[in-house]
Amino acid sequence: MDEAAEPHRVQFRILGSFECWDGSDRIRVGGPVHEKVLVTLLLEPQRVLPVFRLVGAAWDENAPATAAHQVRKAVAELRQRIPGGRDLIVTEGPGYRVLATPAQVDLSRFTEGLKQARAAAVAGQSAYAMTILREALALWRGPLLAGAGGSVLSAASAALEERRLTAVEQLFDLRLAGGESSELIGELREFIDAHPLRETLRGQLMLALFRSGRQADALEEFTKVRDFLIDELGIGPGDALSELHNAVLRNSPELAAPQLPDTAPLTLEDTPSTLPYDLRDFTGREEEVRELLGFVEEAPGSGPLIVAIDGMGGSGKTSLAVRAAHQLAGNYPDAQLYIDLRGFTPNGRPLSASAAAEALLRMLGVPGDRIPDDVEGRIGLWRRTMSTHRMLLLLDNAVDDSQVRPLLASPTETLVLVTSRALLVDLDAAHTVSLGVMPPRDSVALVEGVLGRTRAENEPEAVAQLTELCGHLPLALRIATARLRKRPRWTVRYLVDRLRDDAHRLAELNSGERSVEVTLRLSYEGLTAETREAFRLLGQYPGTEINTYAAGALLGTGARDAEEVLENLLDMHLLQQHETGRYAFHDLVRSFAQNLSRGGARRLPEADGERPAEVGGDELMRAVRRLLDFALAATDAACDLLFPGRVGIDHSEHPPSAAELPPLETVEQARDWLEREQDSLLAAVSLAYRWEMDRHVGLLAANVVFPLDLRGRLEEFRELSRVAVAASRRLGDAALLRLSLSNLAVACWKLGRLTEGIEVSEEALALAISLDDRRGEAKDTGVLGLLLSTLGRYDEALPRLRQSIEIKRQLGAERAEAESLTNLSSLYTERGRYPEAVEAATRAVTLSRSIGSVDKEVEGLTDLAAARIGLGELAEAAELLGRARKLADFISPADLSLVLALSAEVADRLGESAQAAEWGESALHLGDLSGVPMREAAVGNIIGRFHTRNGRYSPALELHARAHDAASRIGYRVEEARALAGMADALDHMGEQGAASAHRESAREAFAAMGAPMPPGA
Repeated sequence: MDEAAEPHRVQFRILGSFECWDGSDRIRVGGPVHEKVLVTLLLEPQRVLPVFRLVGAAWDENAPATAAHQVRKAVAELRQRIPGGRDLIVTEGPGYRVLATPAQVDLSRFTEGLKQARAAAVAGQSAYAMTILREALALWRGPLLAGAGGSVLSAASAALEERRLTAVEQLFDLRLAGGESSELIGELREFIDAHPLRETLRGQLMLALFRSGRQADALEEFTKVRDFLIDELGIGPGDALSELHNAVLRNSPELAAPQLPDTAPLTLEDTPSTLPYDLRDFTGREEEVRELLGFVEEAPGSGPLIVAIDGMGGSGKTSLAVRAAHQLAGNYPDAQLYIDLRGFTPNGRPLSASAAAEALLRMLGVPGDRIPDDVEGRIGLWRRTMSTHRMLLLLDNAVDDSQVRPLLASPTETLVLVTSRALLVDLDAAHTVSLGVMPPRDSVALVEGVLGRTRAENEPEAVAQLTELCGHLPLALRIATARLRKRPRWTVRYLVDRLRDDAHRLAELNSGERSVEVTLRLSYEGLTAETREAFRLLGQYPGTEINTYAAGALLGTGARDAEEVLENLLDMHLLQQHETGRYAFHDLVRSFAQNLSRGGARRLPEADGERPAEVGGDELMRAVRRLLDFALAATDAACDLLFPGRVGIDHSEHPPSAAELPPLETVEQARDWLEREQDSLLAAVSLAYRWEMDRHVGLLAANVVFPLDLRGRLEEFRELSRVAVAASRRLGDAALLRLSLSNLAVACWKLGRLTEGIEVSEEALALAISLDDRRGEAKDTGVLGLLLSTLGRYDEALPRLRQSIEIKRQLGAERAEAESLTNLSSLYTERGRYPEAVEAATRAVTLSRSIGSVDKEVEGLTDLAAARIGLGELAEAAELLGRARKLADFISPADLSLVLALSAEVADRLGESAQAAEWGESALHLGDLSGVPMREAAVGNIIGRFHTRNGRYSPALELHARAHDAASRIGYRVEEARALAGMADALDHMGEQGAASAHRESAREAFAAMGAPMPPGA
């Protein structure tokens, strides 16, 4: 049974009552029909079973007329309820096939175990054969579906029961051949009581009795079975049993137990203890220690009691195990033994089970001449010794569970602690403790404990940064603090600065024989050549977390194949997982993976003799290109759904991605995916820029700016656009440069960088005209008009906005036209031309709704409401703003603040003071508006006027003053003037007529210069 059960995949247990498990979660697959259909398929995995076979299994001879339909319905529901069910149960021809692997089904593992045991017995490997048989038989929990499966499944269950009993008899034969006798009698009687017709079991009992010196009892057993067979079947015993009876009568020497090496029970004169010393400054891990000790204290049964501790290299597995061993040592008085199995050791090979058994026997004081030379005899002696003593055994640094299993005996009162970098999923009945990194508080405590509290408390901020740079990994923290102790003149800050260089961080974490890089390399070299290659490529992923689809793109595989690689690395603790389907590198592991790639075209020696892996730059470049192609294709699909009507980007010179894309079929899926992957997409653009894949930079940035704008991440919007502009210039692509400049101009407008925005948009417009790019000309003319309008240069802005709208209308660019119409509506509202503002905004809303562009619809509704407020049509404005609020998920926080501010104004003027106050408060505190000065100014002025109307003059004055600062800082002329007028009103009511008059005069001059009307009452 060498094939371990695959972790984190669905497991099926059909040998007994049916159970389906997804990790530690039990899955409810449905009712009796669902279970019968699935069990029938699992009895013959990988084979197509026609529907009529499944009908027979579910109903025997009493199938209803709708049976075939019910089977198909059951299969459909199984596919939904079982994780990965659609790939597990496939339709083929007239029926279905289940694609479960042998490791997923207990029956397959049982069958494989019996096969391996037979082969081992034939090869003379009796001890190994017994181990495998015990493991296989331990899987048996009873008949299929606990005997409730009907005649078809009962027949299959009977055949399986026969195989089980044959295996039981084989195990008894091996145990008898190994010298056991009296200890078998009780077990044999239990099986005979359940199966009285099994003559083989009767013969084994007779032989065990005879070898135990109970010849008369052996003869009496023969009499019992003979009488039973005659009474039940009318026949006597078979030839084999009769011959055994005669041999017992003759006291034949052939029946004597085989001669075995001297295995007299070992008497321990002392209490051998080879445990390493417990660390005086052991820090943290209280929860894990408490969990381990609690399990040992409460665990039922006769053992062996196994605790498997796994974690990445350097996570403190051995230290934890040693600490627990010392605390538990008093409960195991015969011996406390420690052995390094050398699973991950520099310049070493894992210790074989035979060598480990010999070493453990010698620790117990067994003389060399009593230790058998053959593997089976040596392991057998160890297991017998283990079963007769109450010991604590610490098996450190195991490579996998197959290295550990032969060293375990049952029954025994031994506690076995096993540590490994691999998740030991196939140690039956083992309790698992998985170690992650240390919590920040424990990391700081470890530094203080090793370095000294006084020195650490002198630089608390640097100590916290040190723990972050060490990734909260105990080994890294101990190495770093050891270096500081050896260099008392170094400050913690000095070492922190050295560790900030990611390319050399691992080299800094090296002290004597301890090295984080060596520790990680041992885990890496324990992987297959294919997985090593995947690990190195995955190190190129720029984001914090990677999903299976992005991993598939990097590796050039499908998502399912990529998931298997990721799960393998997760089991080896070279990846971490905080959420199902998403994987992350520990910071130091990422540095190690990237260092493997920095060596250019050098060749890495492989630990297992496989062909060395090339690590050349061309291969890495292909992987990065696949990832960027995937990101471009996925963002195209998501943005097309979320921002309908947007102008598509010409990819004619760019080959399409061959990677499997995530499900992006609905607006919700697109929004969720973009939200989750936004930071990774930003990192992907930076990666493309570093690799000088400049076309990818420009094209991908043109997609990513959409969700950045939606979520109000405007500084990142601007910075991303600047990178795209730089890449486009480096590439020399005028069309891509125009697109990137246009996006940068929009970002500048939203951030209030109006002068910079005008310069950029003018360059973009000139490029569009030179390229005869009408869409580009329309876009850039409109952006330029928007910037000029914000500066209060309405006479220059108006013709540009009209020209932009005309071109967009000619091109049928409805989303773009709606965008410019809202900008035109804002201009008209600011100039007091409300009927024209209503007309423009109404058309913008109509166009947006026609193409399903919700974000543009909200913009149009907001501008239309502002125009209606200008006309005094408050009820209509309230209805429009209500529609806008319902669509709040589709606009940025800053834009929602404006919607709420206008809602507060309308509600207040309609006499709904409580609701107005609530919306006004929300508008001010929804988010930080300081990074969006145009919205800060507009919202501040609206809520300032609201406070003035309600007699709250001090807060009104403060809001108008802040709005004036924000507007003046960027040159937002109309809000600057509105702020002056608002301050004048507030000051008037506060009795400061002189200041009020000065502000009012300044406001009149500003409005007059723009050709805009003063607010009513100002």
